[in-house]
Amino acid sequence: MSFLTPEIRSSAVARINPVAKLIAALLLSIALLLSIDAVSAGVALGLEALLLPWAGLGARQFWLRTAPLWIAAPLAAVTTILYGNDSGNTLWAWGFVTITEGSLALGLAIALRVLAIGIPGIVLFATTDPTDLADGLAQVLRLPSRFVLGGLAGLRLVGLFIDDWRALGMARRARGVGDGGGPLAALRRLVSQAFALLVLSVRRGSKLATAMEARGFGSDAPRSWARPSRFTGREAVLIVIGALVAGVAVAVAVATGSWHFVLS
Repeated sequence: MSFLTPEIRSSAVARINPVAKLIAALLLSIALLLSIDAVSAGVALGLEALLLPWAGLGARQFWLRTAPLWIAAPLAAVTTILYGNDSGNTLWAWGFVTITEGSLALGLAIALRVLAIGIPGIVLFATTDPTDLADGLAQVLRLPSRFVLGGLAGLRLVGLFIDDWRALGMARRARGVGDGGGPLAALRRLVSQAFALLVLSVRRGSKLATAMEARGFGSDAPRSWARPSRFTGREAVLIVIGALVAGVAVAVAVATGSWHFVLS
């Protein structure tokens, strides 16, 4: 059973080998982590925006999945602006908090970088089925099958844990311990319910591990795979696109003189 909706499953990106998606995202991330400047991150973010229509995600799905980034990026920018390294003219100061031209530029660069690195990763992961990813990791990258299959089994339990969380909440409300009491009581109930879910998860994980061992998933013998995972021209095109986005971003930053190598 696929975890992807039919719309996403039929998109061009969803049909690409997940290993190629990992390589493309890694190339872009490495390039953007080599420097902290607004130009390279802004160029990369603009090019990524041009490619989003081919990802297969609708507008609602895109905003819901990337919502944490749109919260984290401004927070990172504000923190950097207020408490980052000061340089240039001082624009505002109060106690140990100062805002300078340099801290403003650094905050903008950090915010753009969070978005430019995070959005491709989230979009590519959202268009990847866990089973396809496991097939690619085991057959293309030759990772140990025990590691791959264990990770796949754990990932497929995420949806079940969400259902367990809802069931625990409804059971607690049915017993009269799920409502009222103020913020402190709500926090106490949250911790208690999280601990109950942890105990349930450990028990289910132990049973799953025993069942997988009984079916030979822990054997060191070479495995066969139901679905072959191959690299074709589509995968090469995605990797080239990722390398081009990274290269153009770096080239523009160097040409404008804003490139600052982090290790220099």
